[in-house]
Amino acid sequence: MPVKTVTIIATKGSLDWAYAPFIVATTAHALGFECRMFFTFGGLRLLERDLKLEMSLIGNPALPTTLPVFARLLPGVNRIATRRVERMLDAKGVPSIVSLRQQCIDAGIRMFACQMTAELLGTDPELLIDGLEKGGAATFFDFAGESDVCLFL
Repeated sequence: MPVKTVTIIATKGSLDWAYAPFIVATTAHALGFECRMFFTFGGLRLLERDLKLEMSLIGNPALPTTLPVFARLLPGVNRIATRRVERMLDAKGVPSIVSLRQQCIDAGIRMFACQMTAELLGTDPELLIDGLEKGGAATFFDFAGESDVCLFL
């Protein structure tokens, strides 16, 4: 029986958006899928060596919070929310993004950094983790078109 494949495209780079692609990738691998991940635009941040992610209360209005919209714009609110969520995740035993990312690396999940995004944003390749493959949209479509499952997270 042929191995099923899943391709994940990650486009967001805040803490609240970072979990889904890594959790789905590690789960797919555990279920026997061959997995590939493509990081573009904000998602490229998830490949930085020194990962410092924050919540984005404005960027994700569906987050459960009692803060009115105007209060989400105040300086320091994202940092406070980040600390609260990190404590909650830790208390529930949820691995960090760095840990989940390392699990993906250890599992041999192929990770692609969008070359066009890196050039557009002036991303220093030295700031990204080792073992990445590079490519643009054509590279993504080359393997995404052959995937059994393709997810935009």
